[in-house]
Amino acid sequence: MRILQIHNFYQQAGGEDRVLAAEFALLSSHGHEVFQYTVHNDAVAEVPAVELGVKTIWNKDSYRNVRLLLAEHAIDLVHAHNTLPLISPSIYDAARAQNVPVVQTLHNYRLLCPAATFYRQGEICELCLGKAVNYPAVLHRCYRDSLAASAVVSIMLAAHHFAGTYQRKIHTYIALTEFARNKFREGGLPANRMIVKPNFLSHDPGPGTGQGGYALFAGRLTAEKGLVEMLDAWAANPHTLPLKIAGDGPLRSFVQERAASLATVEYLGLCEHARVMSLLQEAAVLVFPSRWYEGMPMILLEAMACGTPIVAFAVGSLSELILDFENGCKLPLADSDALPDLLRDSERLARISCLRAGARAYFERYFTAAKNYQLLKKAYDEAADNSRSIS
Repeated sequence: MRILQIHNFYQQAGGEDRVLAAEFALLSSHGHEVFQYTVHNDAVAEVPAVELGVKTIWNKDSYRNVRLLLAEHAIDLVHAHNTLPLISPSIYDAARAQNVPVVQTLHNYRLLCPAATFYRQGEICELCLGKAVNYPAVLHRCYRDSLAASAVVSIMLAAHHFAGTYQRKIHTYIALTEFARNKFREGGLPANRMIVKPNFLSHDPGPGTGQGGYALFAGRLTAEKGLVEMLDAWAANPHTLPLKIAGDGPLRSFVQERAASLATVEYLGLCEHARVMSLLQEAAVLVFPSRWYEGMPMILLEAMACGTPIVAFAVGSLSELILDFENGCKLPLADSDALPDLLRDSERLARISCLRAGARAYFERYFTAAKNYQLLKKAYDEAADNSRSIS
């Protein structure tokens, strides 16, 4: 099979970029020819604002370039990842014009929420869920805290909703979890053309010993990741398991200052991937106090591959990914004392840190490359079948 991957890279590399590369390698290893059409958001600075708005809604250059690639390489299937803001949904029309089936991975909630997160001002927000026109996102400046940018994304979503783009021009959707599939079903995407395929690891780091005697947080330093609440919990429990924090982001200065004032918290800064894997292998637990509807963070899969149990709040897909006292422990999001209470309970922490075999077994059951290839091939086969029945 000849496959064209399509992806608009973000300015800061993230999990979607890693999934793209992992699937490229996976497909290539099984004998498929994989081509790519990609752009990078670094180019946004060179595009005038009005032109960028037009391109976000429908980019004629993307349409032309993708049509040419499809014809030149006799592509059998398009697999789209991110199209915002430079590629645009015009690539679906390009595939339709060439009679090529399309698979779209739903890495986030962009098709239902202009911010892609269902998170606003420190809380879950579903005001736009199910709306043909996402006017609440414009009123609240949900995309990049900009009225104009929020309006452009909302217009793009509305225009393609009314044009039937998401109903007729995408033949199979990939949701990362059952929670996400149900949320997209609520938002009006065709549930009968949506399969669940989780992310996976192309390189297994292997289990560690977990004997480091510390908890680890590794990820982007943003408010929705629950960093403020996590640091407050450690401040209230100075005699608990030491915490190491690896990562970078908007809250870097805050995290650095708070960590410097707490004897049991160490901020390591942005670490190379190999260093993060080493930290994970020796950590007693991974603390993941995210407070929004995460997609499928790669750090969770890496933790399980390392045999490291996870402590997380029971919110969104995390409720599905974390099984109590099998691969970790879930805390009630509504209980502000849940994490501090856990840190005070040394016996419970010890029980969680002993779940290494369960965490590793969960990884092997669901998140290996071999398991994932079968699901990816199923999505492609279904897209080909669906393309013959959707006009």
